Amino acid sequence: MERRQLEYFVAIVEHGGFTHAARALRVAQPSLSRAIGRLEHELGVQLFHRVGRNAVLSSAGEHVVDRARLVLRDLDALRAAARTIGAGAAGRVDVAATSSSALEPVIGTIAALREEHPGVLVSTSSALSAAEVVAMVLQGRCEVGVCGHAERPAGQGLIAHHLRDEEFLLVAPPDTRLGTNDEVTRDDLRGMRFVVTRPATAARALFDRIAESVGGLHVATEVGDRSVVLPMVLRGIGASIMPDGWSDLAGRAGAAVHHFTPAERLPQWLIHRSGPITPATQAFVDTTLTQAGAVSRRAR
Repeated sequence: MERRQLEYFVAIVEHGGFTHAARALRVAQPSLSRAIGRLEHELGVQLFHRVGRNAVLSSAGEHVVDRARLVLRDLDALRAAARTIGAGAAGRVDVAATSSSALEPVIGTIAALREEHPGVLVSTSSALSAAEVVAMVLQGRCEVGVCGHAERPAGQGLIAHHLRDEEFLLVAPPDTRLGTNDEVTRDDLRGMRFVVTRPATAARALFDRIAESVGGLHVATEVGDRSVVLPMVLRGIGASIMPDGWSDLAGRAGAAVHHFTPAERLPQWLIHRSGPITPATQAFVDTTLTQAGAVSRRAR
């Protein structure tokens, strides 16, 4: 079994067929087909069902595709470790993060890595929920994940580090007057209109809980792209509940930012698989934990 065979197999799955995979890999499709045929022969199973020009994963293919991704990750870790002995961390690390975590702490970590480990390239992938972040790491799509979740994320071979408790804030249109000293209670929200994300996000779950307990909250619009929430708030369409990673940007843009009393918080986690990881991944993990420790000390 060769590394190239596994790379071809994963590429066919991720690009949706032999034709698109051959184009992305810049190899002739017959060469790709022969490599997969040899892999199937060595494994003793059929990985794809060929239906006309389409290729559909077989049950055996579905069973081994995540393992193939993890094997490729482990081979990358081995190669990177050998190349970077004495030269410092270098290479690429793929990070899955929910939108708030992509702002904080991922941006802070990238900024720190630029100074301490300029050879590390961070590639981020957006996830809608903590469950999606965990799945992306366990499946080998990403090496590291950052997300907010009420309980410690769990999975076979998964390591989770608690970073901090992120705080949810009320972000309202400019010049909104609510509460006292920039603090609001749940009851202060009664009668307000809101810009909400679709179900599955932590912010939407909190909105739904508040709406159920208080009543009188109105949904002005529901969005799938969370990047448009703040612009909609600024245009006066409605207020929104947003994690504190958005606080600085929202305040500088002119939105009214309010803390809840009592505070609404959610634990934030850094996750990665156990076993070998690349020096670039280790640098990302170590830097994120160091940054989180510094934030914690400043908060005391």
